[in-house]
Amino acid sequence: MKSMLTTAAAVLIAAGAAAPAAFAQDSDWMFRVRALTVMPDEGATISPIGGSVDISTSLVPEFDITYFLSDHLALELILGVTPHDVKAVNTALGDVDLGDVWLLPPTLTLQYHFNPGEQIRPYAGAGVNFTHFFNSSLPSASPLASISYGDSFGFALQAGVDYQISERWFVNFDVKKIWINTDVTIDAGALGRVTADVDIDPWVFGIGFGWRY
Repeated sequence: MKSMLTTAAAVLIAAGAAAPAAFAQDSDWMFRVRALTVMPDEGATISPIGGSVDISTSLVPEFDITYFLSDHLALELILGVTPHDVKAVNTALGDVDLGDVWLLPPTLTLQYHFNPGEQIRPYAGAGVNFTHFFNSSLPSASPLASISYGDSFGFALQAGVDYQISERWFVNFDVKKIWINTDVTIDAGALGRVTADVDIDPWVFGIGFGWRY
């Protein structure tokens, strides 16, 4: 998984208005750029102060690479980073601003494509996710001394559809459910140490353009 953490890409893609035609059947590689809405479905166990967490929704760009093993089966690697604001809520200390953190969550899925060669091509997939947390920062006026997040390994489910608009270009709609869990450690200074088992488990909705090469 560490090799995936070193991979980042950003590609600007525009699609022409040509009439639809079949993709070339010997084209094994597919590349997409999407705009993603990342909506955490969060929950937490916080010790010893109780409460839960509130994690902000994020809108980010994403790049993915797909390799077709056959007409129906493909592997997709999903790449991007996403920032989130984090709060501990309803704790014994009230609501506590925990600042922000960035997530790098490369995700690999095995997909089944239902209608290869057709203009409308739905697919479904399942796979694994590795999430690395970085650039965490507390608010400048925070009474907390530090915060750290443990990396996560979990599963992912995916469904989507490609709509062909020319021989190699298409529009894509995609939704994913990704299971992300992190162990959070907070140095609260005079208040001692606080630990939290946090489920982020986002729904990820994407729309974008792609090119099959």
